Amino acid sequence: MEELNTPIADWLSGLGWSPVQIEWTTRTLLLAGVVLLSWLAAKLFRCLISPALQRLSQRTKATWDNYLFNDRMMRSMARLIPPIIWYMLLGAVLYDMPVALELMRKVCLIYLIVAVLMLLSAFLDTLHEISTQHEALRNRPLKGIYQMIKLLAFCVGAILIVSILIGRDATTILAGLGASAAVLMLIFRDSILGLVAGVQLSANDMLRPGDWITMQKYGADGFVTEVTLTTVKIQNFDKTITTIPPYALVSDSFQNWRGMREAGGRRIKRSLFIDASTVRFCTADELESLRRKGLLETESATDGQPVVNLSVFRDYIRCCMKRNPGIHPDLMQMVRMLQPTSEGLPLEVYCFTRTTEWTTYEALQAEIFDHLLAVLPEFGLRLYQRPSGEDLRALREKMEINH
Repeated sequence: MEELNTPIADWLSGLGWSPVQIEWTTRTLLLAGVVLLSWLAAKLFRCLISPALQRLSQRTKATWDNYLFNDRMMRSMARLIPPIIWYMLLGAVLYDMPVALELMRKVCLIYLIVAVLMLLSAFLDTLHEISTQHEALRNRPLKGIYQMIKLLAFCVGAILIVSILIGRDATTILAGLGASAAVLMLIFRDSILGLVAGVQLSANDMLRPGDWITMQKYGADGFVTEVTLTTVKIQNFDKTITTIPPYALVSDSFQNWRGMREAGGRRIKRSLFIDASTVRFCTADELESLRRKGLLETESATDGQPVVNLSVFRDYIRCCMKRNPGIHPDLMQMVRMLQPTSEGLPLEVYCFTRTTEWTTYEALQAEIFDHLLAVLPEFGLRLYQRPSGEDLRALREKMEINH
């Protein structure tokens, strides 16, 4: 830099400038030259090196390098160039001004730390984009882990910046912060619990984005849209959004319907409450009538033994489930009698549909029970139903007529 100072000083001296003016003008020109050099270097990187790297990455078969050399990463890398050049060349410009040199170098170091943190943030965002495209990592809740790494990096960066400003070693500041660990744990309580919960959710494969979960305590019933460090966002079926802290999913119980979707069948478990007074033995004429109508299945035929109409109805339901193309044949099918109650005899239909899509499932379930309700009187059976106000009114009118 001395080689530049002398020609500039001689030229200004020839113009008749005073030594003080020459000194400050020379220093200003050199500082402007350093700034211009850093700007040109960053511009060269953005306009030549960055496009070359992007074209090279597009020619490869791998896709991860396309994300690694995207515009956001290249801009973050370019931000590292100015503070490095300033730190290296400012010593030659401010060699006789140690206080100003020390101050400017501190500014350069702080600038460099901020640029590195921005580069790390862009890199973690790029890793998240890559993981969302990867088949094995797509359904993992990794966003919270990336956010925790960012948080730790920014904490370390803040400590380094403070150490530069006060001129103390970073380890000394960390030792001082040890006494404030309880306060820090209180401040970052949700983040720490969220990190631990995120690791547990990911390691045990308890939750993935896109899963349908139900958590009645928080009024959540819908699909997981996002898993972050501090919240899990769930879009309910009424299009509202419920946010739940990740540690609540570990400490409390929730229902994940992913297994239903992976099994390929959704369960039907619904009961018909039969009026107990209508359960009786079938006569030979009734059996013959059911046989002509195609309602008597072979399982109900016995060797002269009395046949109960409810047993015939159960066999009919079993055969209907086997013939129904919407019922999954490889999953459990069952018709069972539950404990009798004051509301009647519960006859439960238990099976799985071939589809897990909600509207199709509900339509198939309604179709099955519509048919069962319509065919129930053919077996001499009746559903139990509490008397309504209309029934009581009709009974009262009948009693008045009789009197």
